[in-house]
Amino acid sequence: MFDDNGSFLLATLEFFIFFAWFMGLFWVFGDLFRSKDLGGVAKTFWTLFLIILPILGMLVYLIARGSSMNERALEAHEGMQRRQEDYIRSVAAPTGARTPTQQITEAKALLDAGTITTDEFERLKADALGKSPVA
Repeated sequence: MFDDNGSFLLATLEFFIFFAWFMGLFWVFGDLFRSKDLGGVAKTFWTLFLIILPILGMLVYLIARGSSMNERALEAHEGMQRRQEDYIRSVAAPTGARTPTQQITEAKALLDAGTITTDEFERLKADALGKSPVA
């Protein structure tokens, strides 16, 4: 198949260029469909242009819309990170657990209602804060 080392190196270079172009095409399509400022008709025309004339279409897309591609990618990344952090917070926080502030507020309401004594309130407050009660 390869007559000499030069043809092998040329085939390797051609494969690399084809692979780089293919990855660039995926990058452009990802940006095109991530874009919120284009409507469906414009996305359809860009897609047809990229399919019919792929190299020219990709170059025209990069010239016309390339300056804001990074902004759209960062916006998508920040949105994904926010959603992930919200999910982690929702899973990590137990639903039935009360915060120390809520526990102290409830103990203060019991103290004000006369249900518990001051010593019991101090003990509940120390337990909520994770400290030993003051004697």
